[in-house]
Amino acid sequence: MAIKLIYITNNEAVARIAQGSGVDWIFIDLEVRGKAERQGHLNTVQSDHSVEDVRNLKPILRISELLVRVNPPYDGTKKEVDQVIAAGADIVMLPYFKTKQEVEDFIACVNGRAKTCLLLETPEAVDNIDSILNVPCIDSIHIGLNDLHLAHGMHFMFELLADGTVERLCQKIGAKKIPYGFGGMARIGELDPPAEAILAEHYRLGSSMVILSRSFCNAAEFKDQDQIMEIFDTGVKKIRACEAGLQGADKSFFESNQKYVHERIIAVASSLKKQLMQDSERKSL
Repeated sequence: MAIKLIYITNNEAVARIAQGSGVDWIFIDLEVRGKAERQGHLNTVQSDHSVEDVRNLKPILRISELLVRVNPPYDGTKKEVDQVIAAGADIVMLPYFKTKQEVEDFIACVNGRAKTCLLLETPEAVDNIDSILNVPCIDSIHIGLNDLHLAHGMHFMFELLADGTVERLCQKIGAKKIPYGFGGMARIGELDPPAEAILAEHYRLGSSMVILSRSFCNAAEFKDQDQIMEIFDTGVKKIRACEAGLQGADKSFFESNQKYVHERIIAVASSLKKQLMQDSERKSL
């Protein structure tokens, strides 16, 4: 089965293009609470999405489903969940939770009115994963590498793939028959480790979803919709072609790819750490 592709946008034209190219979930991001404090020093997008965007996108999505990320657990979670479901969310995502109780409260807020997706991205949630996985009505879990690698003081988000954290979580989640995914992905042939090698790791680990990152398509950089359409059409076709090859790959291929990916992750992390130290030294002069 093809991996679910997820793309973050509140732009109606871009959402239409993504849907037409075969993106499975269009992602509206309402999370703002605490995010700037956690990720403000990184080159990450701070959301300007709104509930109104959910209302606007819902009517145009005939094939893709609409995923909406609310804020981390707080006293306004019930109101937020009610609003996004009323606006048309097919799937509601809870980020930055830490405890079983927070997950239970979220599931109760949704109350079967939409699908639920947990964004597993805190060390506390990792520590509590066994009890969290006993909560009924969790429809999917995405392992968020940005916040989780920051919490561990790492320099590269895929270090969590190299140190076995992602694999251990995948095994636990998979044992509960809950669909899961992790991280983001660029276009095939790009970045280090290259996207096709990361995709092979998804297949080895039984992942069924991945977020298409800004490296795949940063739509804000393009004024010409034809360019965006070309990126999506070509990019998604290359992913699907790569998947077709992976479905026939043997165990030795995946073992070799795993070794290669881990070596590249260690090299990239080492380079980033070295660069950070050099930057710090220059600032101290």
